[in-house]
Amino acid sequence: MTETHSIQAKPPYGMIAILFIGAFVAILNETLLNVALPSIMKEFQVGPTEVQWLTTSYMLINGILIPASAFLIQRFTNRTLFISAMALFTIGTVLASFSPTFSVLVAARMIQASGSAVMMPLLMNIMLVSFPIEKRGTAMGFFGLVMVVAPALGPTLSGYIVEHYSWRTLFDIVIPFGILTLLYSVFRLKNLTPQREIKLDVLSIILSSAGFGGLLYGFSIAGDKGWGDPFVYGTIIIGAISLTWMIFRQFKLEEPILEFRIFKYPMFALSQTIAIVLAIALFSAMILLPIYVQNIRGFTPIEAGLLMLPGALVMGLMSPITGRLFDKYGPKKLAVTGLSITIITSFMFSRLDMEIAFSSLVILFAIRALGMSMVFMPIMTNGLNELPAKFYPHGTAMNNTMQQVAGAIGSALLISIMNARAESKAIELSEEAMASSTGLSEDELAMLQMQIENEATLNGINFAFFTSTFIIMLALILTIFMRRITAEDAKKSEANNPSEEPQFDSSTKS
Repeated sequence: MTETHSIQAKPPYGMIAILFIGAFVAILNETLLNVALPSIMKEFQVGPTEVQWLTTSYMLINGILIPASAFLIQRFTNRTLFISAMALFTIGTVLASFSPTFSVLVAARMIQASGSAVMMPLLMNIMLVSFPIEKRGTAMGFFGLVMVVAPALGPTLSGYIVEHYSWRTLFDIVIPFGILTLLYSVFRLKNLTPQREIKLDVLSIILSSAGFGGLLYGFSIAGDKGWGDPFVYGTIIIGAISLTWMIFRQFKLEEPILEFRIFKYPMFALSQTIAIVLAIALFSAMILLPIYVQNIRGFTPIEAGLLMLPGALVMGLMSPITGRLFDKYGPKKLAVTGLSITIITSFMFSRLDMEIAFSSLVILFAIRALGMSMVFMPIMTNGLNELPAKFYPHGTAMNNTMQQVAGAIGSALLISIMNARAESKAIELSEEAMASSTGLSEDELAMLQMQIENEATLNGINFAFFTSTFIIMLALILTIFMRRITAEDAKKSEANNPSEEPQFDSSTKS
């Protein structure tokens, strides 16, 4: 029997709206603590290494559960899955707000992450089921608004709150949204996604956790500890071996937890490759700019957050517009235009100096964000459109997993490039200064050393931006091979991949 994934005659806008709110709050929470970490260190008397676990543990749980989301979305109804995820997220938020010790706070963050990890793949899957191909661009554009604005608001919002209130307020303001979203979903959420009785391969889950978790953790600490640290390369090696084993195992299973055969669809494979390249390059601004404005120029964390806020708002406002343009013109024209803008602005960021005005940085970052907004969602949507409906859960899980891994790799790569360049430049400047530093006082020598460090770091930042410019050029070259996936293409894919008829539970209408 073939599986009939019927697109909804009338998309359930009210239901999708409540899913958007839940996803927005969950994504916002990922970056909400970044600025608050120093305050938490002071209250619980922990060091930088320990406090980093508040973000690392959240990322690791996401890396472990997102690949498994394909199994969860197929095995359980979207109603059951969303209510469970939102309940876990809300419980974790309440526990974090009242956490008496640092270990309880870390545990609370992990509970939060276990709920939020499945929300993005679930929401993307519902969007694909609810809208026909010719309208998906617009729908996914609004979805992109959630993806972009929420993480960008985090640092700015937390900077203001931490300056005026306790860091616990960050969780307090999230709790009402979590409770209201949970209550609404209990009474009004319906089932849209097909459900199948599939078996869970425990070994695949273990290998996936070790593989993706190992890679994410290894790359995330590489920028701090260095590539030569045994724990860094040991974790990455274990992750790579586990992931390779896991991939080969999926090809032998009748019901893989994550279907890697979806990469045989050329536009999906191409979209994932471009998205990975872009995610790596994206971190050149998300990581390097705060270092530049805070460590070198002396701006406050709030000012650093405000620097990126207009860019995030531009991306958010452009997402629905880009979606409509995608429905009309397809992905290629948008991607070429957007990548060209991103390449030019990235090159301009590689020429930073000590005099550039704050307002100029804001405008340049906003223009770069405009370019990025024209690329991510159209490319991702076009790739997912090529997949047969039965592969939607695997496609959304793979997309979100690749973004997590690419983000970790991008962070480690660009930080390493910046540090290596800064170290070599510092040695060069120190040797030049030695010849003219005779007769200087201790204060003058200390000031000279600080100038050398700042100039070397600035040189490293510029070189990392310059490197990211060439990375984005690679994405531009890849877009040459992109073609638009039409409804007719999707029908052909569906006809060539019959599957079992979906089943829904008895609570479909409630």
